[in-house]
Parts: sequence; C-alpha cells; structure tokens
Amino acid sequence: MDQSLECKRACRLAHGVVLALILCSALLMTGTAYADENGGSVYPVGVETVMPGMTPPPGGTMLYEFTAFVSANQVDDAAGKAIPIDFKLRVFANAIKVNHNWGFKFLGGTVESVIAIPFVDQDMHLPPGRFQKVAVGNVNVSPFGVAYAKGHWHFFYEGDVWLPGTGRSSNDVINVGQNNYAVAPVGGFTCLVKKEELSSRFQYIINLKDTATNYKSGNDFTWEFDGMHSLNRKIAVGVNGYLYKQTSNDLQNNVIFNNGNRAQALGIGPEVRFNLIHHGGFAVKYLRDTLVQNRPPTNALWFQLAVPITIGHHE
Repeated sequence: MDQSLECKRACRLAHGVVLALILCSALLMTGTAYADENGGSVYPVGVETVMPGMTPPPGGTMLYEFTAFVSANQVDDAAGKAIPIDFKLRVFANAIKVNHNWGFKFLGGTVESVIAIPFVDQDMHLPPGRFQKVAVGNVNVSPFGVAYAKGHWHFFYEGDVWLPGTGRSSNDVINVGQNNYAVAPVGGFTCLVKKEELSSRFQYIINLKDTATNYKSGNDFTWEFDGMHSLNRKIAVGVNGYLYKQTSNDLQNNVIFNNGNRAQALGIGPEVRFNLIHHGGFAVKYLRDTLVQNRPPTNALWFQLAVPITIGHHE
C-alpha cells in the first residue's frame, strides 16, 4: 500500500477522536472507539470510571466537569500493527454534565435525567501537515433513567440519545464529533462495602446513518469499571479501565467498508479520588490502551470534578 493510501486510511481512522465530552458519569470522558466513521465514536469510552453507579438522591442535582488530555502517536490496523506513517494526535477536551433526580417513583426507583456537552480542541499531524479544529462534540441527552439505592448497592438504567457534532465540513481533514445520531441502552452499578468500592457501567450504542455521507458506523459495546480502596475518609486509590468492542460492520453506501473496519481496545490505569465536600469530590485518573485494532492507541489523563447543586433527600 502506497504512502497516499496509508495517509488516507489514517485520516479516516483518527479523523475525529472526539472526546466527546468527557462527559459524564462520574465525569464525561475521553475516548476511544475509533473504528466508526472518521475514526471516532459518539461516546468517549473511558470517561465513566468514577463511581459510575452513583446518582443524585431524590430531588438532588449534580454538576460534573471533565477535563482530559489525550495523545496518540500511531494508528493500528485490524491486526494490531502500527500503520507505517508519521502520525501524531493531541486532544484537549472539557465537558459539563448535569444529572437531576426528579424524585418520581417508577418500578421501585426514582426517575432521573442527564445532559452532557463536550468542548474539544483537536490537533493532528500527518505527512501533508498539521490540522486543528475546536468545536462542540456529540451532545448526550438521557431524558429518562431510573436510579436505585439499596443498602451497599447503587445502580441505574437509562436510555441515551447522542446528537451530531457541530462545526463539521466535508472539506476539513479533521472534524470534532460524529455527524450521526445514536441511541443506547445503558446500565451501571456501584457497590460500597466498608473501605472497598467496585463499579461497572455497560452500554450498547446503536449508530444511525450519516445522511450526508451515506456512511453507517458499526454498533459499539462498552464496559467501564473501577475498583477502589479508601485510605481514609478523604482519599481512595485503585484501578480504572474499560473494554471497547465494535460488534457490527461499518457500511459505506450499504456495502461493508474496509472488511468491516471493526475496532477494539482495552484501557487500564490508576485512579485517585478525593472526597472534598459532602456528596462531591475530585478524581485524577490515567488510561493507557492495549489490544488495539483499527484505531489509534491512546494515553489519556483525566481530571473530574463533581459538585452538588441541590442535595435532595435520602429515603
């Protein structure tokens, strides 16, 4: 394969790493799943690894702020081998998420809603030169979810909707966010027993077609997790990570693109959480990709803040 084809392929795989947001759940997050159109996913997998099963109590509202620094120096192919091309990607992302528990009873839990908005500065170097873009990524809206708090267990399920990113142009080498709608069933839990915490968050993203390009990204499965130990009432340390797997083929004009262009990645790293205020705190975490296919292996440093706007009440 000649250099021009390698460059074109690398552009498509890395085109839009959108840290959409660092969104949320414990904070929004940065991402990952790069097998989809232009190399990006509507969801920044890896963001929801800070007590992802915790939600505000009835009547409560939480504000989350996420900041992420992401870097990659190569693009891996379907065999996990680096494509031989000069490639550098640097992303700075900042996201705001608001989670409100309405307090309405439903199936033994309480109804909640979420909105998360990511702002992304993306810089990519390829043999033709340097390309940069700043824009809003894919906005996440969850109009309806159900949250539970049962003893040691905190868990929820919800339906998420992802909106197309902004500031896109077919003439630009890179774009922020994906230009398609997506929906996802989501569920997560956090178990707190004495000084130990174990959490997981699962979702299955169903991508709709990008009508501007007639490209349909494959569907994505994500599992995000953390295991933490509290050193005292203020500080907890542990491990966080994620598994990302694209489960269906990419399609261009209803034809399988690049043998399906399916991506996968396993990210893992340390996490430190600081409980600064009642119901609020700050977290620092690092994630490094491995077992990567059809995407850039990234290194990501996250800073996440959670602040209660209204406390609500515990039942």
